[in-house]
Amino acid sequence: MVAIAADKGGTGGTDSDNSGGSDGSESESLSTEAVFETLSSQRRRYTLHYLKQRQEPVTVRDLSEQVAAWENGIDRESVTPKLRKRVYTALHQTHLPKMSQLEVIEYDSDRGVVGMTPHVSQLDIYLDIVPSDDLPWSQFYLGLGAVFTALVTVAVLGIRPFDSVPGFGYALCIALTVSSIGAYHTVRDRRSRLGGNDDPVEEIVPPLESREIADSAAADD
Repeated sequence: MVAIAADKGGTGGTDSDNSGGSDGSESESLSTEAVFETLSSQRRRYTLHYLKQRQEPVTVRDLSEQVAAWENGIDRESVTPKLRKRVYTALHQTHLPKMSQLEVIEYDSDRGVVGMTPHVSQLDIYLDIVPSDDLPWSQFYLGLGAVFTALVTVAVLGIRPFDSVPGFGYALCIALTVSSIGAYHTVRDRRSRLGGNDDPVEEIVPPLESREIADSAAADD
């Protein structure tokens, strides 16, 4: 499961705030529907990640090469023309026009150049990868709170050996535990932010077809 959170750094009026007002200029904020529709596709997430890393317009060729590398878990130098062309075609025909329609990117198909819109530059987008057999962070914190509540309760009721620990000890234990987990969670969130310095946070499993194409290309070389 991929949990997605989009943090809007910029503020803007709602549609009702604009109803009386502006001409055909850009809307003040990107709709939640547009954000989630964009992030529903892995290639569109990779596109946003790369554009946020570069912070400038890039060519579709450059973008498709990087996306192909991330998709297949290889270095850019190892991307074959076949892999790049497959991604290039999908981006050019489907994903980039869709993202441009949603006002997430500015896409000049004639020049083959794509860049972020001001909407996206105002968004901090986080992807939280939660395997199906793992607990989301919200449930983890709920369980942790339940454990601490139970410990304090049995101590207050005088149940041995929990009553032998002073209240200060419990307070210190809870404070240190929550602070440590919060620090870990903060670092993890920074790494999962789209446009960070690292590779995309998603676990990359190259498709079988892509591996076969890469193997055959390497054999031809």
